[in-house]
Amino acid sequence: MALASKQINRAASAVSRRLMARPALVSGRVSRSARMSTVCKVHKICVLPGDGIGPEIMKVATQALTVAGSKEGEQFEYKECLIGGAAIDATGKPLPDETLAVAKESNAVLLAAIGGYKWDTLPSAQRPERGLLAIRAGLNAFANLRPAIVPRQLADASPLKRELVEGVDILIVRELVGGIYFGQPRGFGVNEKGDRIGYSTDVYSEPEIERISRVAFEAARKRGKRLCSVDKSNVLEVSQLWKEVVIRVGKDYPDVELTHMYIDNAAMQLIRNPKYFDVVVTSNLFGDILSDEASMLAGSLGLLPSASISGSGPGIYEPVHGSAPDIAGKDLANPLAMVLSAAMMCRYDLAIPNVADRLESAVNAVLDAGLRTGDIYKEGVAGTRLVKCSEMSAELMKHI
Repeated sequence: MALASKQINRAASAVSRRLMARPALVSGRVSRSARMSTVCKVHKICVLPGDGIGPEIMKVATQALTVAGSKEGEQFEYKECLIGGAAIDATGKPLPDETLAVAKESNAVLLAAIGGYKWDTLPSAQRPERGLLAIRAGLNAFANLRPAIVPRQLADASPLKRELVEGVDILIVRELVGGIYFGQPRGFGVNEKGDRIGYSTDVYSEPEIERISRVAFEAARKRGKRLCSVDKSNVLEVSQLWKEVVIRVGKDYPDVELTHMYIDNAAMQLIRNPKYFDVVVTSNLFGDILSDEASMLAGSLGLLPSASISGSGPGIYEPVHGSAPDIAGKDLANPLAMVLSAAMMCRYDLAIPNVADRLESAVNAVLDAGLRTGDIYKEGVAGTRLVKCSEMSAELMKHI
């Protein structure tokens, strides 16, 4: 993935332009966009329901998109495709060629959830999660943006004290198409003692690190002008290169305060003092871990969206949470992260912020009304009511 300097800057700039609108919930209120909606057109969306609770929450999101779009004069054309376990069952492949082809021809990709117990015994290369990695690589969606925001309505639902989490607003920028998940060589073998071994390679090139660093610096420049780079440079050579490149790129952003933190300390500080962070940039593996940890500041994975953006083609928009196969088909899923992912799609790829505003306002309204699915419900909190997925959906549509 060796990119020339101009290509790096072009890819990073293309992503940074999409960061002009800040994401989703801020202290429980929507920041209304100053930009007006573009001229109406039909937006082609590749819809990937996937596995587990995926089809349930995707149904809510597409319905919400359609209703919100109709209010703003926007239309959506959905093309549903297979990915993950559902694709394995139907075609034997976690990412069929047809799915990737449709994704590339779309304006954006909306993905729900992948994986489940059913496919856990398959060889590593054939598991549902390989479909997710493959579509990210296939679309070159190298910049993963994961906001970790604690709205005031859910501060009491956090496992941490309210004063620690209320007002938390973090953006984690995770490199998504390199690192240990894609590095070669990888596989299984036998060592000199005859013991079976497994091995994976964590590798980054300077252009890959520079590209994601510039995205993170641009994001920080539009937020609180603070960027924390997370690595393990006291042990790993790949992290030493990471830190060196981030420092070099930082010289082009003198207005942004750059700090560095080892991954183990960062994991601790996210719980001890989460308000310290504004924007975090890190590798694929560390970003996977930190973003899931940060999502629990709000008490649940069920409220947080994410965007995986490329420099040119369509982005992938998906909830942070997994497929939750234990509650699939029981009307217990939380659809809000899926709806907020659709809102991010409207902002970053489709440039129709008015539709995003409607979706985010509806999410705020149902939270203000005290509606809670099981994952964000806390018994004894006044003014809240436990609801099912279908009930949450119905209330969302009313507010849209």
